[in-house]
Amino acid sequence: MPYLTQLADVARRVGVPVTEVAGWKTRGHGPQPEVQGVVCHHTAGPAGGGDYPSLAVVRDGRPGLDGPLSHFGLGRSGHIYVIAAGRCWHNAPSTSPRHDNSSSIGIEAENDGRQPWPEAQKAAYIRLCAELCREFALPASRVKAHREVNTSKPDPHSIDMNAFRRAVAALLDGGTSPSWTEEIMKQLPMVRLGDDNYDVKTVRGCLFARGRVPVSAYEQVGLEDWLKSTRYDSGLVELVRGFQQAEGIEEDGFVGPGTWPSLLRV
Repeated sequence: MPYLTQLADVARRVGVPVTEVAGWKTRGHGPQPEVQGVVCHHTAGPAGGGDYPSLAVVRDGRPGLDGPLSHFGLGRSGHIYVIAAGRCWHNAPSTSPRHDNSSSIGIEAENDGRQPWPEAQKAAYIRLCAELCREFALPASRVKAHREVNTSKPDPHSIDMNAFRRAVAALLDGGTSPSWTEEIMKQLPMVRLGDDNYDVKTVRGCLFARGRVPVSAYEQVGLEDWLKSTRYDSGLVELVRGFQQAEGIEEDGFVGPGTWPSLLRV
């Protein structure tokens, strides 16, 4: 199995903000050999200090254990951080051959090991696990707590994993086929610098509707002419990048599968 470069797309199906951590598509201890399970962790990080203060440790590692330590980070707000596409050192030794480093995906949720779980974070945790099960054709039973597949670990603290898996299973049972809006998204074109077509007008109109176009962008030509322009110029690239940053999308300046849903609000 190659590096899992679809993980950001899987995360976006959860419906929460997603940050693609720079370099994630090539980060890992080699490619991920297979995906047979999902392992849920808590970071045991600081009690305060923001949404995901453990990012640097999960990405880069700690003394005695090189990063990446997990494929995903999950912030207190439910924000998902895509950290690595390759193999991660998140569970060893494992008591399950389907949940070791070479056969499972790890999720490190921000929690110091004692804090109550915010509802938004727990809901995103369940939905992310469901989308991973859907992507890799896994039953909900393959979602395990770290403590269930490693006898020396306590995480994720206080989560009833039987109830957690029932919630994952309910999401899987509730819809295994893409919605009609998801199908439309797949058919939309990639729009980028240098293009000259009516899709560019759609991008301009959506950016304006989302409040992402300052007056300075169109004051020389007028708003009507700016909106009618079919040219994807350098100014539009910067506006798209600003929108992507605000939405937690990879800031590549292109409008493709990762950006269209946020632009169109589907």
